[in-house]
Amino acid sequence: MELDQALQTFIAESREQLEDMENALLAVGREEEDESEKVNAIFRAAHTIKGSSGLFGLDHVVAFTHVVESVLDRVRDGEILLVDDLVSLLLSCRDHMGMLIDAVANEGADAGGGIAEQGAPLVARLRGYLDAPQSADPPAAAAPAAAPAGDAAAEDPADDEPAGADRWHISLRFGPNVLRDGMDPLSFLRYLGRLGAITGIATLSDAMPDAAEMDPEACYLGFEIAFESDADKAAIESVFEFVRDDCSIRILPPHSRVSEYVRLIRELPEETARLGEMLVRCGTVTAGELEAALDTQTVQSAQPSEAPRQPIGAILVEQGSVQPAVVEAALARQKQVNELKGQESRSIRIDADKLDQLINQVGELIIAGASVNLIAQRAHNVELQERASTLSSLVESVRDSALQLRMVRIGATFSRFQRVVHDAAREIGKDIRLAVSGEDTELDKTVVEKIADPITHLVRNAIDHGIEPAEQRAASGKPAQGTVRLNAYHDSGSIVIEVSDDGGGLKRDRILAKAIERGLVEPGRSLADGEILDLVFEPGFSTAEAVTSLSGRGVGMDVVKRNIAALRGSVSIASEEGVGTTVTVRLPLTLAIIDGFQVEIGKTAFVVPLDMIEECVELSAEPGHDYTNLRGQVLPFIRLRDLFKVEGKPARRENIVVLKYAGQKAGLVVDTLVGEFQTVIKPMGKLFGQVRCISGSTILGSGDVALILDVPSLVQQAIQQGAPQVSSKQAAVAASAC
Repeated sequence: MELDQALQTFIAESREQLEDMENALLAVGREEEDESEKVNAIFRAAHTIKGSSGLFGLDHVVAFTHVVESVLDRVRDGEILLVDDLVSLLLSCRDHMGMLIDAVANEGADAGGGIAEQGAPLVARLRGYLDAPQSADPPAAAAPAAAPAGDAAAEDPADDEPAGADRWHISLRFGPNVLRDGMDPLSFLRYLGRLGAITGIATLSDAMPDAAEMDPEACYLGFEIAFESDADKAAIESVFEFVRDDCSIRILPPHSRVSEYVRLIRELPEETARLGEMLVRCGTVTAGELEAALDTQTVQSAQPSEAPRQPIGAILVEQGSVQPAVVEAALARQKQVNELKGQESRSIRIDADKLDQLINQVGELIIAGASVNLIAQRAHNVELQERASTLSSLVESVRDSALQLRMVRIGATFSRFQRVVHDAAREIGKDIRLAVSGEDTELDKTVVEKIADPITHLVRNAIDHGIEPAEQRAASGKPAQGTVRLNAYHDSGSIVIEVSDDGGGLKRDRILAKAIERGLVEPGRSLADGEILDLVFEPGFSTAEAVTSLSGRGVGMDVVKRNIAALRGSVSIASEEGVGTTVTVRLPLTLAIIDGFQVEIGKTAFVVPLDMIEECVELSAEPGHDYTNLRGQVLPFIRLRDLFKVEGKPARRENIVVLKYAGQKAGLVVDTLVGEFQTVIKPMGKLFGQVRCISGSTILGSGDVALILDVPSLVQQAIQQGAPQVSSKQAAVAASAC
């Protein structure tokens, strides 16, 4: 049964909330981040999922999440410390919530009964935190006796309260006409006692005139009251409903209510609201207080003054209706809601299959446009050629826009490795942190999806084999905490991902001895450092002395290399013993459409990725040499005609396409340089999967098929076959040649 659109949206948003929850949990303990904000983020994620689940009748999700939320509520109140064991428990709860959401996605709203039962052990552990005794507030001392009506003492009753008292403070000034209107001020105080207990009161008589000037029908008294009650602010204000227009009332909440108001504001529904409306909704300001503040603001606006109109929050603070901390929280929430609304209005969700279909259609449009351009050239029609050129420019613009839709930041992929490092380090008893950089680097969504598993294996390898135990690191003068780093950046049309560690590094002697033992290397053969390190990518190769739950069976690194090669990428290792190891992965930015450069050998066409071309020069090497002089530097090259055994004689004037990849240069000798060409990458069939130096194919405007060259393999092959032949003497001759 197909899920309706609303449920699909719930599933997508719940997965995002779970990701935010996991990131916040893994960030606990980092000194550079606010701990309370992380706790609030964890609580918000659980609270949102619980509320949304209730709308769809997912009672099993609501039941489990409610227990998680209850524990988090006590964490926010400071009754439970968010220690490492609780973080691990909450991470397990997050995983279980993810399983519940996945069950709904796969089986519909009625699914999840069996999976819900699997959460019983987690619920039992959570109950242990809920059943623990709560920390009690210090008991309040007895309230002071009420001052006599005629006492002129003006002390604030709160000053006489013991530390830890948590009561409402009411500042009350009756107007002079209260008695004339038939109102008894003391009757309001007696009625106030029905809502709670007046624990302290001071009667103020500062406004009393001299006896000769006193009006016996006028009221001159004021009161400062300490009031203990569970009622809200609006209920307390309603006691003085009949005299509100003829008196001044300021009601300040207890200290505990301030934090509660801040929490309520942060949990308000994500909808646009004015500051005053937010304060009224959470109960910190009454409608009457807001109305009075708005009246004050209106009066200020009507007065001719160069001073700017006071914001409503400042007026409310000035008139004593609300604490500054509450206004700041409301302003922060208002800003957050506005930013979220702005982001939502600028973005929509698109099904990935529809996006892939768009890319495929753009690819066919490029091929059709190339065909039109070729026909226009053959017809020698200038006007048609101009229109075809305009069409090609528009198609190229559409191509770039379509590909940009599928480009995503790699930061989302990197963030999931925080959990990998956390769990793996705990499993083997090491203290390891993950440092991430280059999160904003973008690449094709399809590449991101396929690179996650190889990077996961490299990270786990670094944790298990790279980082030494704490005592060994201390003996080497290193900090006890090891570091695994993930870095990403763009280079020559590729994305480069580095996985490095500050561990003990690879031991070349052990690798070489193991390779000789397994027959991978002949005894006595001399290998360069790079060749020795590359042996770890051989199937079944491992130098681990013991098999662990993470690695050590010799399975994985060969799969990593094979999976990366399937993405038209490459992988290399650099290591320094005692310092650390860096594994560098290079991948194309996209697997769909690229800018290519068309060359020909006889009548056979090839395409080279344009981003990897440094320049094109005329061939000037002597016959029989596989290198040439490029402005004083030796440039090894490969003759494509010989490499692919293309029949026919070379052109009278051959050209060299200078390639650059991973900081190395090599040349391709070709007959003809055709020019730039929008290339739609078509995958090769399984029959050609093992063909070297070819990464794919494309269709030309003529309908012919052209092969796309695998530049990394070509550069590596050119350097390997050219380096042994270029002696120091030959290199000097080449460098001095004209």
